[in-house]
Parts: sequence; structure tokens; C-alpha cells
Amino acid sequence: MTRVRRGLGAVADHLRSAPGTYVWLTILFFTTVALHHMSPEFEKEFLRQRSTNIHELSQNPVRVLITSAMWIDSGRWLPYAVLYTLFHARAERWLGTLRWLAVCAAAHVLATLISELALLVAINGGHAPPSAVNTLDIGVSYALAGVMAVLTYRIAPPWRYAYLAFLAVVYVVPLVTARTFTDFGHVLSVLVGLASYPLVRGRGKAWSPGAVLTALRERDAPH
Repeated sequence: MTRVRRGLGAVADHLRSAPGTYVWLTILFFTTVALHHMSPEFEKEFLRQRSTNIHELSQNPVRVLITSAMWIDSGRWLPYAVLYTLFHARAERWLGTLRWLAVCAAAHVLATLISELALLVAINGGHAPPSAVNTLDIGVSYALAGVMAVLTYRIAPPWRYAYLAFLAVVYVVPLVTARTFTDFGHVLSVLVGLASYPLVRGRGKAWSPGAVLTALRERDAPH
């Protein structure tokens, strides 16, 4: 029982260390459960009304920018629980809740508005169908991309450059190959995260995987 209490205490401490991340993740859990109880037809229309597409942004911009970040269109919550723990929670503990939230909001809002503006230009130029004004555009991926990018500054060189290469593979390659407006939004989010460098100043020394490996080798070395 003592081990169980210690384990539960450790979990509680971990959750309290990143309150914004886990409150958001809890909201996503309940909204995802709600989606599973909707018919496909109702779900599609329900999400469209909370989507940051051109039509909804022109009618209710503030409302849809907020509500679109509270739903997962894939209906799969567990992968996001892993990603939030790996990236959002780590960034929130490092930056503090307010700075972390600022990065999330900036990436989500700016990437959404710029990518939808680009889509509107494409529609007016005849490069996209008029029906694209109602395209479903909902989810939390822009904020996630921005936070993943700002974590670049948490990693010390030369490991930082390997992490940047990882981000390029994850976000830039799909833009080059698929060229969708969502992929464009992801790249914009990464740029917003990288541009958030002023928020990371004074947040401690960058983490070095090399130093950790050296410390482990020294600990395990025979005396």
C-alpha cells in the first residue's frame, strides 16, 4: 500500500506540475467521448460549426478560435495524451503556464488566420473550389507544432540541430509533398514557435543529452 500511495503521489505531483496541459487534455477527453456518441452526420455538422474555416471565421472568429481547440477530429484521444505529456507538459514546466499558453495561443491563432487567408486568396484566384470556405478545420495540432518548435531552445547544441531536422521531417516534408493548407498551417506554427525565443530567456540552462549520458557512464563506472 505504501508503494501504491507513493506512486499515486508521484502521478499527482506530475499532473500539478503542468496544470494547463492536463486540464486541456481532460477537456479533450470528454469532448472526444461526446463525439463517439454522435451519429456521423450530426458529428460532421457539429464540428463544422466549431471549425476555423473561412465561413465560421467571418461569422464568429473568437468563438471558433476557442472552440476549435477543444475537439479532436480523429476521435482518438490516447495518442494526444502521449504527445501532450511529451511536449506540452515539458514546455509548461519549463516556461511556466502563462508563457506556455502564450506560445499555444500564438501558434493556434496566427497559423489559423494566415492559412485561411491563403486559402481565401486561392479560392478567389480559382485555384481552390468555392466549397472550401466550409472545409472542416478543427483540432489542436497547430498549438502542438508551435510548442514542439519552442522546445528547440530547451535542447543544447549540437543536439538542437538534430531536433530541428526532426521537426523538418515531421512538418516541412508533408508541405512539400502534399501541399495542403493544413500542412502550410503546421509550418507556420513551427515558425511561430521558433519566433517565441524572447519567452525562453531566463528559463534556465539548455538541456544536454550528452551531459546526461556522461553522468550515467560515470555513475556506472567501477570505482
